[in-house]
Amino acid sequence: MARYTGPKTKKARSFGEAIYGPDRSFDKRKYPPGQHGPSRRRKQKSNYAIQLKEKQKAKYTYGILEKQFRNLFEKASRKSGVTGEILLQYLEARLDNTVYRLGIAPTRRGARQLVSHKHILVNGILTNIPSARLKPGDVVSVRNKSRHMEVINDSISNNSKISKWAWLEWNSDRMEGKMLEYPERSSIPENINEQLIVELYSK
Repeated sequence: MARYTGPKTKKARSFGEAIYGPDRSFDKRKYPPGQHGPSRRRKQKSNYAIQLKEKQKAKYTYGILEKQFRNLFEKASRKSGVTGEILLQYLEARLDNTVYRLGIAPTRRGARQLVSHKHILVNGILTNIPSARLKPGDVVSVRNKSRHMEVINDSISNNSKISKWAWLEWNSDRMEGKMLEYPERSSIPENINEQLIVELYSK
C-alpha cells in the first residue's frame, strides 16, 4: 500500500507548516531544511513552483500519492460546482481521514493503520481500504473486538475536537460516528489554497 514513509518533521519544515500535527521538533526549527539553515538565501519561486508546492502540501497532509490525488481531482472536475472545494471535500470524506477527525486515532497515519488492520466498520461492514470514500449518512464504528485497544481508547478519551466538525456526529457510548454531510470549505481547517492546485492541473 503506497504511502510516504519518510521523515515527517523534515517534510513539514519544507512547507513551513506543521502539516502532521503538533511537533516539538518543528517548533524548534521552523525554517526550511538545508545545509545552511535559516541563513541560506532562497530564490524567488515561479508561479509553477508555488502551485506545485501547494499540491504537494495537500498530498502529504492527507497522506496520498500522485496517482490517487490526480484521480480525485479528475472526479472533482467532473462534478458541478467549485472544483477545488469539491476536491477538498473528497479528501475529507476518505475513511482514514474520517477516522482521524472522529478522534478514533490521533493522527492520519494512525487512522490508516487502524483501517488497514481491520479495526473499523462502515455501516456495520468490515472495511480495510483507507481510501474508501464515505457519503453523507455513512456510519463509521470501531469493531467490537477492537474496542478494548489502548491506542483507540486513549485517543478517544483525549479527543476534544469532535464538536468542532459540524459535518460529523460522534456517539461515545456506541463508539461510532456518522457523516452528516460534506463539509463546507470554511469548516475545513487545513491551510491549503485549492485554487492553486486547480490552476496547476488546468495547464
